[in-house]
Amino acid sequence: MKAIILAAGRGERMRPLTETTPKPLLHAGGQCLIEYHLHALVRAGIRDIVINHSWLGQQIVDYLGDGQRYGARIVYSAEGEPPLETAGGIIQALPVLGDAPFVLVNGDIWTDYDFAQLPRALTGKAHLVLVDNPTHHPAGDFALQSHILKNNGDRLTYSGIGVYSPSLFAGLAPGVRPLAPLLRAAIDEGAVHGEWYRGQWWDIGTPDRLRQLDQFLQQRQR
Repeated sequence: MKAIILAAGRGERMRPLTETTPKPLLHAGGQCLIEYHLHALVRAGIRDIVINHSWLGQQIVDYLGDGQRYGARIVYSAEGEPPLETAGGIIQALPVLGDAPFVLVNGDIWTDYDFAQLPRALTGKAHLVLVDNPTHHPAGDFALQSHILKNNGDRLTYSGIGVYSPSLFAGLAPGVRPLAPLLRAAIDEGAVHGEWYRGQWWDIGTPDRLRQLDQFLQQRQR
C-alpha cells in the first residue's frame, strides 16, 4: 500500500514562520511535523510514500531526500505555484500512486493514530478518520452513522487521514480542484465509510497551536 502526504499548502495562517520555511518542516518536539508522519507510516508497514509540494517545496526535497534514512521510499509530486488544492494534487499524483487504494495524510496535523488500523481494501470510494470537533472548528464536517458517513446529522471533524480509492477521481481533468465537493457527492451515494478516533490529534494551523504542540511533546518526552 502507498501513501501520499499533502505538503503543498502555503501556510498563510502560519506566517511569519512560513515565509521562509514550508509548514511541514516546522519543528515541534524536536522533529519536523512531516517526520512524525514518515515514522508512523513506516511503523505501519507503509514505505512507498508520495509527497506533493509547492511553496518552498525544494526545501522539503532537500531535507527528506529519497526517504532512505526513514526506511521509506519517497517520490515527489511538484505542483508549482499556485498549488492545485487537495483533489488537484491527488489527481496529479495518481500516476505514481497507482490503481490500488492509498493512504492520505495532511502534512499539517500531528496525531498518535496508528496507521496500521486503516483498511487495506475498500468497499466504497473512501474511508475517513474523524475526530472530535476542536474549538476552532465547532461545526465539524461529516456525520457518522454505523461507520457510514453522512452529510447531515451530528458532525465530527475530518482528521486529514483516510484511505482513498482512485475511483473517486476517475475521469477528472488535472488542475486546481478542492476535495470536499467530491467527498460530499460520494457520501450522498453511501460510498464513504469511516471511524471515530478519540486519541491525540492536533491541527497545526497557527503559530500558537504549533507552540502548544511543542510544549505537549516536550512534556511527553520527559
